Order: sequence, then C-alpha cells, then structure tokens
Amino acid sequence: MRAYLGIGANLGDRVARLQGAVDGLAAAPDVTVVAVSPVYETAPVGGPAQPDYLNAVVAVDTTLTPRDLLELAHHLEAVANRVRDVHWGPRTLDVDVLLVGDEEIDEPDLVVPHPRITERAFVLVPLADLDPEWTAWIPAEHAEVRRTELGLSMPE
Repeated sequence: MRAYLGIGANLGDRVARLQGAVDGLAAAPDVTVVAVSPVYETAPVGGPAQPDYLNAVVAVDTTLTPRDLLELAHHLEAVANRVRDVHWGPRTLDVDVLLVGDEEIDEPDLVVPHPRITERAFVLVPLADLDPEWTAWIPAEHAEVRRTELGLSMPE
C-alpha cells in the first residue's frame, strides 16, 4: 500500500539528515521508496526560537502496518540523534507518518491520517508535489513555504 511520510530537520547538516531518512526508509525491509518531493524551507511552527526547517515528503510502497512505520520513523530519528526534551523544539530529524493507504487510526501515540496534515502548508505543499489531489487543501497564504534548489536523491 502507498504511504506518505513527512521529514524535516533544522539542526546540523539538514540536507544530510533528510537524505539519511530517505536512505533509511529505502533500506528497511518491506519498504520501497517510490518518490521524494522537492525540499522546502520553512520557519518553525510553535515552540522556542530556533532555526528554519528543511522539509520534504517521501512516498513509499510498503506492507508494513502504520504502527510498524511509526516504529521505523522513531528508529530513523534515533539514528539521527533526535532529542525529545522540548515540545515543538529544534530537531536533528523529524519523521511523521502522514498517510497509510486508506487506514484510519486514532490511538494515543499514532493518528493516521496525521491530525494536523491540513493545517500545515509545510506538509501540504510537498505532499501535493507527489499527490496532486492534496493541492486543493493548500492554503492560499503559503508564502512561508519556500521551495529550495536542494534535492534529495532517490535510493538505487
């Protein structure tokens, strides 16, 4: 089934962290990376003062469950030395499970579709690059989402 994951980073070598997430997804059993959006730069939403984020969305075909994808996301964040000490604080890597086929899940630590997907232009803009059906959800005012010239490589 097709799943979409949002990836973002605002600490350290942001591009290398995002590429590491793409490569980590590709290396996981039962996951095939099928597309990677362009990279966008955005100001942080909420939390303390911090650097701007680089964001992208990755489309994968997988037989993993949403719970397994969440565990994989947490593993990739741990490999990137993610520290969870400040709510909405700066991150070496953030990996969010956005959509998993037509699955709907509402558990304390996992909600699919992602509960704030339609509120975040930094997710919707790259998601619409991969699935144009999401274009209608992009707010008219999304100038804070700036497309960069940076690119992530598709795994071989």
